[in-house]
Amino acid sequence: MYKGRGAQKQVKNRFLMHEYVQELLEGVDEYDEEAPLTKHIPIYPKTIVNKVESPDVGMEFSMNPYQGCEHGCIYCYARNSHEYWGYNAGLDFERVILYKMNAAQLLEKHLQKPNYQPATIVLSGNTDCYQPLERKLQITRSLLEVFVKYKHPVGIITKNALVTRDLDFIKPLAEQDLISVYFSLTTLDESVRRKLEPRTSTARQKLKAMELLSSIGVPVTLMIGPVIPGLNDHEIPELMKAASKAGATRVSFTMIRLNGQIGNVFEHWVIQAFPDRADKILNQIKGAHGGQLNDSRFGARMRGEGRMVQSIHRLFELSKAKYFQHSGRPKLRTDLFIKTNRGQMGLF
Repeated sequence: MYKGRGAQKQVKNRFLMHEYVQELLEGVDEYDEEAPLTKHIPIYPKTIVNKVESPDVGMEFSMNPYQGCEHGCIYCYARNSHEYWGYNAGLDFERVILYKMNAAQLLEKHLQKPNYQPATIVLSGNTDCYQPLERKLQITRSLLEVFVKYKHPVGIITKNALVTRDLDFIKPLAEQDLISVYFSLTTLDESVRRKLEPRTSTARQKLKAMELLSSIGVPVTLMIGPVIPGLNDHEIPELMKAASKAGATRVSFTMIRLNGQIGNVFEHWVIQAFPDRADKILNQIKGAHGGQLNDSRFGARMRGEGRMVQSIHRLFELSKAKYFQHSGRPKLRTDLFIKTNRGQMGLF
């Protein structure tokens, strides 16, 4: 298996008739001098804030400073979006990272529109804003600086404890009810995490980050996403217990769905990663989606269906009643928004 990667193969880009594919040799560590490293490519979009049309994801606007994600989560729904850039949903998604160095300028331009009305913008609606490259480029940090400047509400979804680096911006936002953080935690088993999402923070690091964020007043939500039957569904109570102890006050979960080329990538991966239970995992995923690896129907695609799924929902509800009192998304303020191109300095 390729070390430090989720996907173990390249897959065809559905938009390309012809492709040039260069595969690593089996067993070659990509950090060897002869092996290719991750590519980082700057892009220069004209806009940065996206209107979210899906009724399933619980956000109105999102923003992604990166395309592709080096975390390598094998199940990631964003893998298919890499095809629009001419790459593929397999190894390319993890090894070719596009970044938007002008993100902060684009955000500020968006907030300065004459008719703009403030609404929570969520970072990482597609790919993680705190993936490894953020440590060097600090694009997400520059975006938080803009949110502080304009007193604008922001949500953060992440699998990386690097979020705690930016407490100097997160704390003033929290003090004014302008920020919430959603931590995705799928397993407490480190041997599973290393295969499932190899370059994310460990569960221990995530829990410590939750504890630190909640201690300064940040509303922290646990996202068990996704639940993979036959792999991590049995961990639901322990995940909730650990996150609640770390200060998380809300919880949600989604069932795995393998849309587009992700089914191909996942199926190849699970046979290599868990050969003893690959058939069970794949069959239970199909059982949750009417015999298919994916269900694209709004309202059903992230919940699943069938008796096995009903038992998972029941386990979730019982665990939630035990460990979590709150429900729904935290309410962030919009009335503090400073409508001036000078931000807070415009008030003086």
